Amino acid sequence: MLKTSFELIWELQSQYKAPKNKLLALEKQKKLFKVVKGLYETEESVPPILLSSAIYGPSYISFETALSFWGWIPERVEAVMSATFGKNRTKRFESDFGLFLYRDIPKTAFPYEVYIKNEGERSFLIAGKEKSLCDTLYRESPLVSEKQLRSYLFENLRIDESDFETADFRLLCDLCDLYKSTNLKLLKSFLQKKIKSGEK
Repeated sequence: MLKTSFELIWELQSQYKAPKNKLLALEKQKKLFKVVKGLYETEESVPPILLSSAIYGPSYISFETALSFWGWIPERVEAVMSATFGKNRTKRFESDFGLFLYRDIPKTAFPYEVYIKNEGERSFLIAGKEKSLCDTLYRESPLVSEKQLRSYLFENLRIDESDFETADFRLLCDLCDLYKSTNLKLLKSFLQKKIKSGEK
């Protein structure tokens, strides 16, 4: 269970004269585990994906972390990457639970296609595969051709082309309009050709 240092000190002060010292002692005894400054976890082995939104927010799991979660890219992603808005910079947090990265996307795109996933008694927010792809492309350096786009999707990210064909192309086109991005315009053009050719 996640608890703030304020919550823990409040609980400890009824039993201990120096609750802050007791908090430090519990951490040394491995009965509490520091996630980041001011935030603790009571379980040592909790999956990092369950901690991300509590560390920094509002945010949801996205980018390569979500693409890996949905099985769209083969590699396991070491860092937990999340989308935010209005922060104007990438935030990075390192802890015993792993590396957490937070990157901005446009506010207009932020609320769409985000789902609650449950894991035991806990839950987390994660972008769907189409939204995760849009977020990832938004943060990538500008691509200048359909050839570059295909190379990025199927060689750099290593998305299997048959898996890509399972995407909802019309949803992807709608999402592209929310970003005002060269890369997303290029993706939309690529998808529209597929739709017109009857591939989707």
